[in-house]
Amino acid sequence: MVYGSEVSLALRLRNRTNFLGLLAVNTRFRDNGRALLPFDTLRDDPCLLTNRTARIPCFLAGDSRSSETPKLAAMHTLFMREHNRLATELKHLNPQWTGDKLYQEARKIVGAMVQIITYRDFLPLVLGEARARRTLGPYRGYCSNVDPRVANVFTLAFRFGHTMLQPFLFRLDSQYRASAPNSRVPLSTSFFASWRVVHEGGIDPILRGLMATPAKLNRQDSMLVDELRDRLFQQVRRIGLDLAALNMQRSRDHGLPGYNAWRRFCGLSQPRNLAQLSRVLQNPGLARKFLNLYGTPDNIDIWIGAIAEPLLPGARVGPLLACLFENQFRRARNGDRFWWEKRGVFTKRQRKALRRISLSRIVCDNTGITTVSRDIFRANTYPQGFVSCTRIPRLNLSAWRRR
Repeated sequence: MVYGSEVSLALRLRNRTNFLGLLAVNTRFRDNGRALLPFDTLRDDPCLLTNRTARIPCFLAGDSRSSETPKLAAMHTLFMREHNRLATELKHLNPQWTGDKLYQEARKIVGAMVQIITYRDFLPLVLGEARARRTLGPYRGYCSNVDPRVANVFTLAFRFGHTMLQPFLFRLDSQYRASAPNSRVPLSTSFFASWRVVHEGGIDPILRGLMATPAKLNRQDSMLVDELRDRLFQQVRRIGLDLAALNMQRSRDHGLPGYNAWRRFCGLSQPRNLAQLSRVLQNPGLARKFLNLYGTPDNIDIWIGAIAEPLLPGARVGPLLACLFENQFRRARNGDRFWWEKRGVFTKRQRKALRRISLSRIVCDNTGITTVSRDIFRANTYPQGFVSCTRIPRLNLSAWRRR
């Protein structure tokens, strides 16, 4: 996400002009005095097509999709700034450290932050808090016989997030008001629009919009907004794409089995006819549409079948997605030799310090935002649920001082 998956990209992302362990930043533009991501050097740059006057390229980050929407660009920018903030503070604590030591230690801390935020704060809301406690449970240590690699089916299942996207990019002022003329931009006109970050107020309004605007609720009669259907990337292609169709075609390209095969894998019932599928989906009309299209539940594409299931109590997914998520995230944690809680990765004092981190604090430390959502992944309406940054615990880096 932040550092790339290949050595060559990781090196490109680093600031090689000094020995401070920093990530590279944009040398042409700033965001109210704060760093922006550097620009990429793509031969065919889609971002240049979204505003031919502005001529703003796509950003360079650890994930090639960082410029697909300003929301993604904002999050990538936030964690780039956090890395550089950590590296700078570590340099003050340990002036004897080399640039590479500073880079690696800051990277290690950012990695732990992502793990903590994902497992402690995000997944319990997706799976339901009681189920997450039961199925993921506390960390018991590294298991060398656990395969932590990403399952092919997970790359489809985790695209459930597409059902949570609102049809607009919301950008709010310091009082969380939609006061600017461009505060509500259709999603279809924000794809690859890096110029909107550079020339329309930076990342602060975007992050406020994310904190104060609830995610879309997945419903069986409204799975994806129209901005993602037939309008995807329409500014950079001759014709808009359909994200739902792409998701289903991806599973076919990868040769993934259909809906019932994964229900069987998870120990769930495998509906065979209209009556049984109606009971699983709790929706006879939807079940009839599926069978008219697919003939048999066995043939239903995994993505559409999984997101069509009714949500579990207190969760944002149905039983099949919950099973696939639990399997993946449990293996990713238990089979990780560098998991942040594993003995020897961090000291006891460092682990105690890391438990205080939050995404809200990262926003406070790296933007001009002074009032944030206390529980950032829950739906909040300003000012309820929002607090001053002075009330959000900080990460105490004194545990990283070398005597």
